[in-house]
Amino acid sequence: MACCDKSEVDLWTVPLVALNVSVRKKLELYLNPRNMVAADWMVVAEKMGFNYLEIQNYEATNNPTRKVLEGWQARSTDASVGKLLSVLTEAERNDVVEDLQPLIDVDVRKYRESLKKKSEPPVQVNDIDSCVPRDRVGLTLDDDPDGAPEIFDAFICYCQSDMEFVHEMIRQLEQTEYKLKLCVFDRDVLPGSCVWTITSELIERRCKRMVVVISDDYLDSDACDFQTKFALSLCPGARNKRLIPVIYKSMAKPFPSILRFLTICDYTRPCTQAWFWVRLAKALSQPYERTK
Repeated sequence: MACCDKSEVDLWTVPLVALNVSVRKKLELYLNPRNMVAADWMVVAEKMGFNYLEIQNYEATNNPTRKVLEGWQARSTDASVGKLLSVLTEAERNDVVEDLQPLIDVDVRKYRESLKKKSEPPVQVNDIDSCVPRDRVGLTLDDDPDGAPEIFDAFICYCQSDMEFVHEMIRQLEQTEYKLKLCVFDRDVLPGSCVWTITSELIERRCKRMVVVISDDYLDSDACDFQTKFALSLCPGARNKRLIPVIYKSMAKPFPSILRFLTICDYTRPCTQAWFWVRLAKALSQPYERTK
């Protein structure tokens, strides 16, 4: 079909994350019901490369189509809008493709516009632009511009309302036998430079991993959203266990779908609370290999 033609529309380069809730919900309405005359979510999952045991596991969930899309997006480097349309076409679900096409076109346009805005440089004179990377500058309190850059075991992604728990994390992981080195922005980063540039530098080059403190306020934080998505972009499918989500209190809002494929360190469960800090410290202490 034309919608899947790489030469006409480059949907194969648009990642699945570009599709918003409305498209995904419609897809779920089409594919979740077991269908004897048309391909359902199981057929789609097979064409995406999932094996029998994985499909059986998804069948036990309330929304298998959603879980399949999340799992595919997490583990596959070719999980794109174009590939999804190709899979649906191979499964002979042209009815789904035709119905979703207008919504997909809108989502893809918005996604590309968003990328374009992010790529546009700020209107500033280079000589006074604090966001222009320098060869070597001191970014943190103990960073030596003339020596090796300061390296941390983990960057802590948090919002201000969760600072009390961050202080507890410092006590448990830095000031005990674990002796881990955490990068806490408000404590360690020198003021005066571009926040986004420093954050990207720390996450990508200075911190081995990132601990994401999940809470209701985290979901409303633009800074936390940027940090999480940037870290995920560095390790598609979480192949090197770079991100570790942590929940320390109950939430009223749904857990962020972008992190659902990762193993969570949950402080809210009394039965496992005694092991919480041991598990987290062990995860942060493991050898780390950067993706090439």
